[in-house]
Amino acid sequence: MVKTWGEEYRTTLVCIDSYQEGIPAGRFYNPYKKEGSSFRGIMEFLWKMENALETMEFPKAYTTVRTFQNSEKNTTDPPIPHHKNGKHATFALKVLFRQNASWQGHVTWLEGKKEQGFRSVLELVLLINSALTEKAS
Repeated sequence: MVKTWGEEYRTTLVCIDSYQEGIPAGRFYNPYKKEGSSFRGIMEFLWKMENALETMEFPKAYTTVRTFQNSEKNTTDPPIPHHKNGKHATFALKVLFRQNASWQGHVTWLEGKKEQGFRSVLELVLLINSALTEKAS
C-alpha cells in the first residue's frame, strides 16, 4: 500500500538557534516526525533532512541515492505538525522535487519576510547563509 501525504508535509520548519563562524546550529520540524531533529553544521542538517525525505518518500527521489551503506526504510504514521521559532532565524523550507541528486523548492525567511526559489541544495545553502549573514550585520 502506497501512502499519500498531504501538501503540509512538504514544508519543514528550520530553526537556527546560533550562527557562529559560519556554522548554523538548531533544529528542524516536519509534521511527519513526532519530534524535531537537532543539528550542528550544514552537513549534519543536510544529512538528517535528506534522511527524513527518504524515509517519507515524499517528494519521491527522481534518482536512487548512491551510498556505501545499505539502508532500511521505516514508515510510520504522520503526527501533528509543530510550530517553533529559532533564536537566530527561522526558515520554512518547502521541497517540491528531488531531482538530479538534489532538492528543488522554495525557502521563506520568516523574520525577513522574504521567499526565494532554489534549484539545488547548494543554492538553498547560499540563500540561508545570505539571510544569516544579513541578520548578523
